[in-house]
Amino acid sequence: MATYQELLAQKRALEVQIEEARANELSSVIEQIRGLMMRYELSQDDIAPRGRRGRPAVVAASSEKRLLPPKYMDPKTGKTWSGRGRTPAWLGKRPERFLIPQE
Repeated sequence: MATYQELLAQKRALEVQIEEARANELSSVIEQIRGLMMRYELSQDDIAPRGRRGRPAVVAASSEKRLLPPKYMDPKTGKTWSGRGRTPAWLGKRPERFLIPQE
């Protein structure tokens, strides 16, 4: 029975042989693929289309955005903010100054 070190040495030798065999066969395989692509008039996009790969995104039914009425307004620009999400810079330290009166 071979020792652990001997088996590792065999593994390294086999990995070298595998890489050599791959390198030797690679050019002929690429030529075969190119020939088939030319024969069937295929492009790279036909074989590997660009775009999103993997599983399609699942959209939950409850993910509809609810539009909230604006709560704050910048009088200079007219921009509004609902009070949700990141606080706009124009709001400053005293947001009560920008409150929109409720009707």
